[in-house]
Amino acid sequence: MMDFTWLYLKKNRLKFIKRHIIKIILIGCFILLGTIFTTHKVIDDNTFDKVFFDINKIPYRKVGLVLGTSKYVANGNLNLFYKYRIDAAVKLFENNKIDFILVSGDNSTQRYNEPKKFKQDLIQRGIPEEKIVLDYAGFRTLDSVVRAMKVFGQNEFTVISQKFHNQRAIYLAQKFGADAVGFNAKGVGSSYGLKVHLRERLARIKVFVDLLFNVQPKFLGEPINIG
Repeated sequence: MMDFTWLYLKKNRLKFIKRHIIKIILIGCFILLGTIFTTHKVIDDNTFDKVFFDINKIPYRKVGLVLGTSKYVANGNLNLFYKYRIDAAVKLFENNKIDFILVSGDNSTQRYNEPKKFKQDLIQRGIPEEKIVLDYAGFRTLDSVVRAMKVFGQNEFTVISQKFHNQRAIYLAQKFGADAVGFNAKGVGSSYGLKVHLRERLARIKVFVDLLFNVQPKFLGEPINIG
């Protein structure tokens, strides 16, 4: 008669390993969800009174910092995040809530130039060219915020983007010693910008990692005067 003890032990060992793998995955998911919730709440709690939808309530700042994004999405359609940030910047300028628009975006290659696209469309909307300043090294939100301070000399400014993005930018500005407020561009439904909203959850975790390790912008450079 054959001895199947080894087979029984092997099956039980595999079950044991599988159970532990599942436990590790569940614990990892729990930690990730807890981290997402905590970072989201901390940023919300520290910026809730710094973001504005009402043009009449937002305080005046000399400079409005537009956070860059691509003009078009992958299918070639106009990016609504882009469109609504243009609208918000124009509204602030026309209501004398800002005097200058600092557009900070990615220009990492000759063929991709976020600030230039914004400038062209802002001019078409009636913003004088001399009132628009471009930051070509705003590769990410931290770079845009810190460069607004250290390169463009602004310690008080208005961030212009969607609410979730404004809050993250303002929190970073606070940690680097600036007094920033945000004017919320029109939001985009989660069905349209699902990837953006999911990415934002992880981006908020990265805020704290960057602050922990004192991450600085990729480029700084000589001071540039606005106005």
